[in-house]
Amino acid sequence: MRNSQGRHKIAICIAAAVLCTPMMGVSKTPVILSTDVGNEIDDQWAITYLLLSPEFEVQGIISAHAPSLPAPSAHSTYKVLVDVVEHRLGMMTHAPLLEGSSLPLESNKTGQPSAGLQFLLETSKHYSSENRLMVLVIGAATDVASAILADPQIVDRIALVVMSFRNVSKDGGKEYNVQNDPRAWQVILQSGVPVTIGSGDICAANLSLSFGQAAALLGSHGAIGAWLWDEYQTWYFREVKPLRVNDFSKPKVIWDIITVAYLEGMTTQKTMSRPVLSNDLSLQEGSAAAKATWITGVDSKRLWNDFVEKLDAYQRTHAMGHHMWSN
Repeated sequence: MRNSQGRHKIAICIAAAVLCTPMMGVSKTPVILSTDVGNEIDDQWAITYLLLSPEFEVQGIISAHAPSLPAPSAHSTYKVLVDVVEHRLGMMTHAPLLEGSSLPLESNKTGQPSAGLQFLLETSKHYSSENRLMVLVIGAATDVASAILADPQIVDRIALVVMSFRNVSKDGGKEYNVQNDPRAWQVILQSGVPVTIGSGDICAANLSLSFGQAAALLGSHGAIGAWLWDEYQTWYFREVKPLRVNDFSKPKVIWDIITVAYLEGMTTQKTMSRPVLSNDLSLQEGSAAAKATWITGVDSKRLWNDFVEKLDAYQRTHAMGHHMWSN
């Protein structure tokens, strides 16, 4: 396993070089992703879509903790992240990969230290309220909340796009990513950082793929498509078939890709009062002056078409053998 501390120091230098490199007159959206990849299969789709989209300047990817992974869980996530980027996608030159915190916040006053936190703080210094760094959060929000606690002014330099919360109702906080660090979300919602939320209910309504739909979508799209299809099948036969022996109708929700869909302009959304998250995970009405944006729909047909088009475009210029996805 690579030394994550050494990779962190190198990552800061690489990020600085990326930020200072002219982009040939093309304006790209700067992005950092925080992911608990390895916990489910949808993170792999989001990472793939983000990295294969030339309209984004991915500054770095941070591994997040999840209770389903071996401790220290952010280290487990980091190892999966390296495998996805370097092995499955075949990218030996890529944005920095950083290890985040393996523990949730112990209080809403003090953050958790990590290489990912330091990277986010340093990278954000190159941005402003007129030119924000987009931070996608598709796991526990510990590292982002820690950054806000360490440097409250970061809320003027970043904007969040997250897959979190079940919906906008009182029980909307009872969702996996929120439950993995409720204090982090209390910090975020109490801050002034702009946040766009892709909730579980919207993902389920717009981003569900049945067994047959996933097979049709990913078929004939090279080694990366074959790898994603293999991941889908592994999940399906582990989680669904033991209970539904002859029923293939239950879909899998590709939750996390909603964040990239938003950046691609493939969603509808509305601005509402910013909620307050209580200790019991209930959402309470907050100040009318404080706002949050909630995604209300996804153009899923356009999304899936764009996704596979980018798989094909990338693989036309990058040699990807069968070994890239086989176990």
